[in-house]
Amino acid sequence: MSSNVGLSTPRGSGTSGYVQRNLSALNPSKKPTTSRFAPYPQSASEIDHLRHKQRQPDQKILAHDRAREIEVKIFELRDKLEEEEDVDEEDIERQCDELREKLSKEGGVKEGKVLKRHQVHELAAAKIEESEKLRRALGIRKDYEEGSHWKRSGNGIGATEERLKAGLKNEDEDRGEKSRRRRSGSGSAREEEDDDEE
Repeated sequence: MSSNVGLSTPRGSGTSGYVQRNLSALNPSKKPTTSRFAPYPQSASEIDHLRHKQRQPDQKILAHDRAREIEVKIFELRDKLEEEEDVDEEDIERQCDELREKLSKEGGVKEGKVLKRHQVHELAAAKIEESEKLRRALGIRKDYEEGSHWKRSGNGIGATEERLKAGLKNEDEDRGEKSRRRRSGSGSAREEEDDDEE
């Protein structure tokens, strides 16, 4: 054997002893040096990549599943009617067509059903409907963007920071006004300050 790899002898192992190189193993020295592996995103496109995107259901698959449910109900009706001997074939066809029209107008079979894990498109549609109900209940705008309150405005100062600075500025102006009254020496200003402190 070359370089001490594999069996010392293929005898009794049921193999030919041929050793193949593992091409799927990653070489740790060849790690990509892109910013994708950086601890924090650097650009806006990377931040967009990290933003939660809700899974959109495939409408063709949902329509196919609805049509399949309708046909299952029709087949159950047909099977039940065929077991009854006094119903002729034309009457069976007529009743099946009526049921098909009725269910198609209603938009499919409306039953309170529990979705399974493999029904990803139905789950996604249900999640979107649930999120929409929650959004309406909480009064959140449709155009609301998650985290928009942290975004910076055009002048480089965040809206929250702007409000805090404006509040501090107002407090500083009030203090400055009180200190000016104190310096002027009027007794009424001192009495007002004493009233404010109490």
